[in-house]
Amino acid sequence: MLTVVMYHYVRDLPNTRYPKIKALRTDQFELQLDHIARTYEVVALADVVQAAQGGPSLPQSACLLTFDDGLADHYETVFPRLRSRSMPGAFFPPGLAIVERVLLDVHKIHFILAAAHDQRAVAASMLEQLDRMRERRALLPTAQELRAAYEHEDRFDTPEVVLIKGALQFGLPADARSELVDALFAAFVPDDEHELARELYLDVAQLRELVHSGMAVGGHGWEHLWLGTLPRSQQAREIRKTVGLLEHVYESTPSCWTMCYPYGSYDEHTLELVREHGGALGLTTQADVARSLSRPLEIARLDTNDLPPKGSHAPDGGLAAVAIDDGGA
Repeated sequence: MLTVVMYHYVRDLPNTRYPKIKALRTDQFELQLDHIARTYEVVALADVVQAAQGGPSLPQSACLLTFDDGLADHYETVFPRLRSRSMPGAFFPPGLAIVERVLLDVHKIHFILAAAHDQRAVAASMLEQLDRMRERRALLPTAQELRAAYEHEDRFDTPEVVLIKGALQFGLPADARSELVDALFAAFVPDDEHELARELYLDVAQLRELVHSGMAVGGHGWEHLWLGTLPRSQQAREIRKTVGLLEHVYESTPSCWTMCYPYGSYDEHTLELVREHGGALGLTTQADVARSLSRPLEIARLDTNDLPPKGSHAPDGGLAAVAIDDGGA
């Protein structure tokens, strides 16, 4: 049995410009590491790869710590705390954010919600702008259709937030989603998106330092897209560019690398492509422990919110039938 724990933002939340962003506070992270040290034996990503390939078995209480999205938090807050405890970690950055310093739409949405005084105002503005878009694109879903599909409470978010995330991450065509995200970002977020991108993400030198210190870096897509919704050709491009980022970080061709599916989204094409490009493990957002490594490309993970101490942090929720991994602690 393997417990894989998933993290996103980890920061001194009250002292940031965006204290409403859904993050695991630094003090909560330290308490959780205390709990993990008492309860589990933290293993390296390479240990899991070897076990999945028939090598030495993992300890009975094995735990793998994973950190998604290539956030600067992981270098500034997470890395020194793992190193001080001699705990290995695995980090999964999306290539476009790291190499080109582009603020991804998934993170624009987080900052829109964190900057807004009233999330109902964000939902109202989104639906109002969607109505105007439908004057030139009649086939777009109506506000009523989006509300029916996504406006419900889940274990992490209010109905308004689930509606916003559902529409802007999945429920509209990609170009319409990006147009709406950009408009809402301009309306609600005071920061320049290019400056925010430079502040938000790790760079290649920091990723290399993580590797040289015994941490692991794996793939999280290039543009952080819903792979399972894309045609095979577009998925292939995402996987190739993901491998390219790992080559850049490791300064060699990666073998037996790990893919962490953005939003937890994948299909049979994704699994085939990861295998074809030398991937050994795949991490999902299915909320469970991994009771077997017999399906190494479909390993379940628990969110940090599933372990004590429990706080208000939580990952991106919003779709009843799809597990979404990005956005919170």
